Amino acid sequence: MSEQQTDGGRTTIRVMVVDDHPMWRDAVARDLAAAGFDVVATAGDGEQAVRRARAARPDVLVLDLNLPAKPGVQVCKELVGADPALRVLVLSASGEHADVLEAVKSGATGYLLKSASTDELIDAVRRTAVGDPVFTPGLAGLVLGEYRRLASEPAPAADTDEPKAPQLTDRETEVLRLVAKGLSYKQIAERLVISHRTVQNHVQNTLGKLQLHNRVELVRYAIERGLDDA
Repeated sequence: MSEQQTDGGRTTIRVMVVDDHPMWRDAVARDLAAAGFDVVATAGDGEQAVRRARAARPDVLVLDLNLPAKPGVQVCKELVGADPALRVLVLSASGEHADVLEAVKSGATGYLLKSASTDELIDAVRRTAVGDPVFTPGLAGLVLGEYRRLASEPAPAADTDEPKAPQLTDRETEVLRLVAKGLSYKQIAERLVISHRTVQNHVQNTLGKLQLHNRVELVRYAIERGLDDA
């Protein structure tokens, strides 16, 4: 992920918008720019999206799934695979459960329907930039349910040479438990009476200790260990 610019001490989030409909793409880019985001690039098809994103290095990719040349889930998989720090917010007309789950499995941080208001989109991009999962109401429960299903599948045979799991602090474990329950960073901060930034720091430290790349992997790790039921 690129270094975010600062404007008078305030961090400017670099955003790229990918959609095959020019009028929609331009409108989203215009709304985000007006809200203070730095729109560093746009693209109209999957191949173009991968190429331009690698050059522009946005912090957040606002991505449609239905793209010519290369589907959105493949774009997401390639870009997040190359740069796990990239945040992807899917903005799609489809609320189909299969599309939502495929997007999340490919590395998307959040999923918003195109019926969302401009204010909802702006808030979603801001939250996505700090790694907070953002889902259109009703979809978050679906994603957590899928995490639980995956976690209930038999684990591969343990490697006897596998190093001992790293030790998390009590506070890191507490934050991880709330992440696994589907709480946002803001909700966790309010629950534990700590700052939003402190929650982010605990999550980043936990990711580093566990050698995980994103919140998707973190939630699955927590659920596999039963922390969501704690």
